[in-house]
Amino acid sequence: MKIITLLFSSFLLLASSFAVEKQPNIVFLLIDDLGYADCGFNGGKDIHTPNIDKLAAAGTVLESLYVQPVCSPTRAALMTGRYATHTGVYTIVRPHATWGLPLTERTLANALHDAGYATAITGKWHLGEFEPAYLPTARGFDHHYGHYFGMLDYFTHLRGQDLDWYRDGQQIKEEGYTTHLLSREACRIITEKDKTKPLFLYVPFNGVHSPLEVPDEYLKPYGELKGARQKLAGMLSAVDEAIGQIVAALESTGQRENTLIIFSTDNGGPPPGTNTPLRAFKGSIYEGGVRGCAFANWPGHIPAGKRVKEPMHTVDWYPTLVKLAGGTLEQKTALDGKDVWPMLTQGAPSPHDAILCVQSPTVAALRMGDWKLVMNGSDADSEEAPAGGAKGKGKGKKGKPKAAESGETLALYNLATDIGEKENLAAKEPERTATMRARLAEFLKDAVIPGQVGHEATALIEQPKKKARK
Repeated sequence: MKIITLLFSSFLLLASSFAVEKQPNIVFLLIDDLGYADCGFNGGKDIHTPNIDKLAAAGTVLESLYVQPVCSPTRAALMTGRYATHTGVYTIVRPHATWGLPLTERTLANALHDAGYATAITGKWHLGEFEPAYLPTARGFDHHYGHYFGMLDYFTHLRGQDLDWYRDGQQIKEEGYTTHLLSREACRIITEKDKTKPLFLYVPFNGVHSPLEVPDEYLKPYGELKGARQKLAGMLSAVDEAIGQIVAALESTGQRENTLIIFSTDNGGPPPGTNTPLRAFKGSIYEGGVRGCAFANWPGHIPAGKRVKEPMHTVDWYPTLVKLAGGTLEQKTALDGKDVWPMLTQGAPSPHDAILCVQSPTVAALRMGDWKLVMNGSDADSEEAPAGGAKGKGKGKKGKPKAAESGETLALYNLATDIGEKENLAAKEPERTATMRARLAEFLKDAVIPGQVGHEATALIEQPKKKARK
């Protein structure tokens, strides 16, 4: 029996290596502020997401994909394969901020472009724009259409008084709902692509991020819902429709069978989004802030109708996709991500012995197996919580998270039996707590200090109650 099992495993590996000889198109769909349980495939009941659910059913759902608590850090992790502790992108890149993803970082777009891919982004960049060198078209993308920041008006494309809508670095004025415009551009790119090159198409929608705005026709199916939840439902329906159009464009051009589609949120949803059964919301290092709603779909390559519980992190997409594309991972910066392709396609265990979730060098969490250690956790919601959300709840000065009301500075949870992180087992499991605390310290010992983006520095993390040096 063991011999048969080994032979079968070898056959799968051999088949997989032959199957991916042709470089696949890669379409990465990143949904902004989507709740863990808002889509039907992850338990949602009140919002219709038929196109998303169909893709999920025909692919593999990733039940334990970790992201960052807020958007810019997740985008940095995706683009570099490196934790925030190494890129220094712990927080949101604000308009006119004189920083961004460090120019020393090689991006996923750079790596795929070097591997022969045409590269395009339609949607939100959010990794710096104060100098041309920080723009998407200077970071490996052949083409960018969309916006640089979040919270822009869906109809006027204004963020405050500033127009935030661009094509290849040039500000443009256009009419239309942003979700519709981004979908139209993505479909155009697919239809008109150079047939001699594989395509990396990154589609970071601004939906369903606040402000909660959507054309009235999308509200009509949700008359039973009220206020902010009804608007969110309409916005997610518009995103679902857009994804259906993108898939249809791939099918009509004969590219669907050779296209890997990845779907993910950038962080946990804020109210009125739903993260059930997870604890907390966007902006938190509890599961509701850092466990993403996600799946991967590639006909004939990724199993259909499967759900994977093994943990992975957004940093893993970088090495996985570059290797799949036949690119090189030889670079100056060391990767935190690991290749999860065997986990996705062959049922292999997670390649990680531990996964880091970090808000700052002194607010962090570590997952090892089913166990999760939380240091200085907070139930803080996002600074950018939409209308109807608990904006400002659980915050200290200047919108920064304060310590949890329970006074916890260190907590241990068994996610296998307590996915809602309700029972702190640190006192009952002192040895495990000490082991995980030491492992967390290893992760944080060379962490870049916030405010010193791009420069190596050491944070004080020996005692959880101590604050980072300024």
